[in-house]
Amino acid sequence: MSSSARPKPSRKSSGNHRSTLSLTRTEVTIHVYDLLPPGKVATVLWAIGSSLLHTGVVIGDREYAYGGHDRRDLTGVYWTKPGQEPPGGTFKQAILHGFSFRPEEELEAIIQEASHEFQGTSYNLLTKNCNHFTSYLCEKLTGRPAPSYLNRAASIGVALPCVVPREWIAPPDYDTADGELLDEEFEDEGASMLRHDRERERHRTAEEARGWENESYSAGSSRSDQGIARGPIRYEAGNLAPRLVNIAETDSSGRPIPPAERAPLPKNLT
Repeated sequence: MSSSARPKPSRKSSGNHRSTLSLTRTEVTIHVYDLLPPGKVATVLWAIGSSLLHTGVVIGDREYAYGGHDRRDLTGVYWTKPGQEPPGGTFKQAILHGFSFRPEEELEAIIQEASHEFQGTSYNLLTKNCNHFTSYLCEKLTGRPAPSYLNRAASIGVALPCVVPREWIAPPDYDTADGELLDEEFEDEGASMLRHDRERERHRTAEEARGWENESYSAGSSRSDQGIARGPIRYEAGNLAPRLVNIAETDSSGRPIPPAERAPLPKNLT
């Protein structure tokens, strides 16, 4: 058959090919962090796939994760810069889980849906932790859940602490990465509650100072002042950022969450 007689591709098939190539392909990557301190135990558990792990889902230049807090009707989903280690965590690996071919608007809608599904007060060490969120979001984006070994510790009944930083308690559309508060003019719940805590703390400190200067400062007024403040911000020594102690101390089942996994202070308070 001569070259002139060969069938030519139809315009329709060429158009479909170009349309396929023009689809947006977004990588969906899982970042894995070991919550055990480096040592022999952590090495052995990692080798057998039974480590205490925290995970986040990287989409573009954001890493989405989930944690617990005590504010009702507020999402527990937050985002950070990819690879930013949680308090006490050590970055272990990045897993290219797959790709999403959805447009950006659909990706945002899926993330918003996940943020409504995973409320901060619903966090549970065994049944609804950061790894459950990772698997949920991965399945929504790629059709496949995250590898089951990531949540093996919780599946065998080991408490796995993952707590949302206090200054990151906000819907994931807003930039609160690097432990920085939202812009002061934006009155979201996360920023305002932290400012109110700071104001109460300053008020409590000022009252105590006046009490030391005034010998007639009574025990009754001291008790009243304690009723105003939820408690002082307590700093703990160590090579990690100082942490707010009085955030969620227990999960939805009342299991205690270790202080090492509570929220780091924002930079302007350290």
